[in-house]
Amino acid sequence: MNRPVVEVVGLGPGGDEYVTRHTLDRIEANPTRILRTNQHPSAHLVRTEKSFDHVYDTAADFEAVYSTIVDELVTLAHEHGRVLYAVPGSPLVLERTVYALLADERVETIVHPAMGFLDLVWSRLRVDPIDANVTLVDAHEFAARAAGLAGPLLVAHCHANWVMSEVKLAAEDTIDATNDDARVIVLHHLGLPDERVVETTWAEIDRVVEADHLTSLYVPQLAAPVGRELVDFHELARRLRRECPWDREQTHRTLITYLLEETYEVVDALLALDPDDPATDEHLAEELGDLLYQIEFHAAIAEQDGRFTMADVARGINDKLVRRHPHVFAKSDESGSTRDVGTTRDGGAALDDLVGDWERIKRAEKEAKGVVDGPFAGVPTASGALSYASAVLKRAAKAGHAQPTRPPSDLSADEDLGLFLLAVVDECRRRGIDPEVELRRVVTDVRTAVERRIGEAGNG
Repeated sequence: MNRPVVEVVGLGPGGDEYVTRHTLDRIEANPTRILRTNQHPSAHLVRTEKSFDHVYDTAADFEAVYSTIVDELVTLAHEHGRVLYAVPGSPLVLERTVYALLADERVETIVHPAMGFLDLVWSRLRVDPIDANVTLVDAHEFAARAAGLAGPLLVAHCHANWVMSEVKLAAEDTIDATNDDARVIVLHHLGLPDERVVETTWAEIDRVVEADHLTSLYVPQLAAPVGRELVDFHELARRLRRECPWDREQTHRTLITYLLEETYEVVDALLALDPDDPATDEHLAEELGDLLYQIEFHAAIAEQDGRFTMADVARGINDKLVRRHPHVFAKSDESGSTRDVGTTRDGGAALDDLVGDWERIKRAEKEAKGVVDGPFAGVPTASGALSYASAVLKRAAKAGHAQPTRPPSDLSADEDLGLFLLAVVDECRRRGIDPEVELRRVVTDVRTAVERRIGEAGNG
């Protein structure tokens, strides 16, 4: 059975003169035509009112945009037998929907070659990208994709000034503003009458042009690679796993004790923080490093076993946080439109709405994985007894089953002591106090007082 066909053409980097004759012929041959976006100088050549600009205005994130476009194209292809899909530039450069179509077995996808923005970039820069070993990076993923790289880099998808600002912030610890190597080139509207190629500094990259979907950034060299310290740390953990006899013998299970110890040491460092004593910051940074090594260690073991990598861990938590913060990440999309979210009088998103969104998104994630979500799902039974009791009481109350936890009037049995402790934990919950942290604080005060008295007695 023949599958319906989606023909993909590229509209070149800018002006009509860069659109190939072959592309024009394919447009003419296909009566059903649809544009990814009208926001392109050569979009008028397709001669259609159909575009996917509306998807950018309504979808929650880019992944939703891409999947919606593909589904709508498949539907149109089944309806008409063959459709033409026109995208900016070259169809195989920074076009996620095209690759999704190629992997979709519901349709046959034919991709026609076209001139892309890269051809104009190399011409304006007078750079051979192969000889110079240029790396192409998506601005939205700059911090992750440029990690460990010192340049040269071509940063694409700089479609708004806020995107340029995020790129600048991601590299701020790697640049020297007084060094000529820190200079960069902003490429804007190449191939159009208002083309601009501006050499500037990192401090100015989000100010020299009004960035849009035809804006890129060329970075000849960074003073130091983005995220160099994290890359080095990652490589260190992998090397220790390979070459240290003790590290080689460890398993996920044997490391549990060390993970717990390092976690509690971080808690101690947090409780000991003194805003007037910088040394307490140094101690916390050290303990956080010890805990971070435990995470890297587990990832190194998993990578060696072919299960997952540290990149999977980072990508997973990054994607989860983006999904669970639609009030932050869904308010601005690739087309520059904004979504309205509930706000408080000081401009922040309403907290009750945010908590509701968070819980709703969590439930949707679990349902998608086929996880049965009971009232106590995710409550770790291996946590300390006070934390465990606090979490269970909180979940029970949230489910509408708050437990009566009045302390017994006469503590005559061990069971009564347990009920008394539970009542104390519940009172902490009602007051918004973490019983684990509060008890640790008080015990630390007792310990300090006893040590002080012992010291004074010894000196007396």
